[in-house]
Amino acid sequence: MKTKVIQNFSNEDLRKDLLMSEYDFFDGDEFITFNIYDINFDSSKITVAISNRGKISLDTLDLLQDKKGNLFFEYGLYGEIKIALNDFMEVA
Repeated sequence: MKTKVIQNFSNEDLRKDLLMSEYDFFDGDEFITFNIYDINFDSSKITVAISNRGKISLDTLDLLQDKKGNLFFEYGLYGEIKIALNDFMEVA
């Protein structure tokens, strides 16, 4: 079950560590690259830059939390792809 992010995740250090982190997701044909642009723990929103097949878009999505406390957002036409924040890596 997914729920909105609880207030105890409003740690500013966590936010700073995740900004501009990158994750590459392979959808079966192409890699889709996600870069974290902004995180707002108060409103449970995340803004990501998405590079998909040569097109770059900026999208604000709901930030969710699973039963184990892991943060993620859903991507895709029907939200079928779950992207965990733990999968993001800092880009040097």
